[in-house]
Amino acid sequence: MRHLLRRLGFYLIAFWAAITINFILPRLAPGDPASAFIARFQGRVDPKAIDALRIQFGVTNDPMWIQYFQYLNNLLHGNLGLSVTYFPAPVIQVIGQELPWTLGLVLISLIISVIIGTVLGALVAWRRNGFLDNLLPPIFTFVSSVPYFCLALLLLYVLGFTLGWFPTSGGYDRNMIPDWSSDFMYSVFEHALLPALSFVLASMAGWMLGMRSAMITTLAEDYVLMAEAKGLPERRVLTRYAARNAILPNLTGFAIALGSAVAGQLLIEIVFSYPGIGFSLLQAVQGSDYALMQGMFLLIVAAVLGANFLVDLLYTVLDPRVRQGKG
Repeated sequence: MRHLLRRLGFYLIAFWAAITINFILPRLAPGDPASAFIARFQGRVDPKAIDALRIQFGVTNDPMWIQYFQYLNNLLHGNLGLSVTYFPAPVIQVIGQELPWTLGLVLISLIISVIIGTVLGALVAWRRNGFLDNLLPPIFTFVSSVPYFCLALLLLYVLGFTLGWFPTSGGYDRNMIPDWSSDFMYSVFEHALLPALSFVLASMAGWMLGMRSAMITTLAEDYVLMAEAKGLPERRVLTRYAARNAILPNLTGFAIALGSAVAGQLLIEIVFSYPGIGFSLLQAVQGSDYALMQGMFLLIVAAVLGANFLVDLLYTVLDPRVRQGKG
């Protein structure tokens, strides 16, 4: 418990530091959101409207410390400002519209990729120099060396354009109205299959090769050899002694990947014209939409810290050294 409290305190301090940096950086950059929005009209804006827009975007001449506490107060009330790109929509609304698409595709694909890759890595290492060990690592090494966008474009051309098995763009059929009907949900599922397949194929290799390497090292440990010498069942040695310890590095990598998954996969969203956080973040950067960038940055930081804290909880279950304060 003491270990978890220390980690929780660390994450809270890190989150406060991220909020502070998030406040400072846009104010060090030239210009402001109101100026970026007004520039779209090429000077054809009434001066009174300019002052009103500056107030709407929270641009003031108050001292920095007053602006900082105003910013914290707005965060506590869920006010992340107005988006320049999607004006007059609030940032929280834009994130709320795009986040489900990202989570529905990238998060589920990531979990599937980690599970399949980890299981294959454990099996390949357990049967070292066997048929699977001679077959899968070279194939996955080759797949992992192919740039993701090349793999995605290849799958899009073969499975989408040539064979016509999957839709080639969008998150759903544009002739349908978004709702919770079975037809619409099936359309969403159908459009997500090809992007998800490309993501799983591209990322599964890293998880498998990482787990295989960790398993080979773990299998040489004394406690695994002792378990085998005791005559314990093979499945128990594999799951309770070898894989349980070898999976720890993969859990750390999964926490980082889980947090970054919230940021979306820009290449997926560009290649497949799929909606999501990544493409909105690109638009925010191109349009100097500081409020939207700040909101998404905070979302990503919170996701990374939250995922790492969950992994710390798992570590206390899987690794006795952490529970005893020795790890």
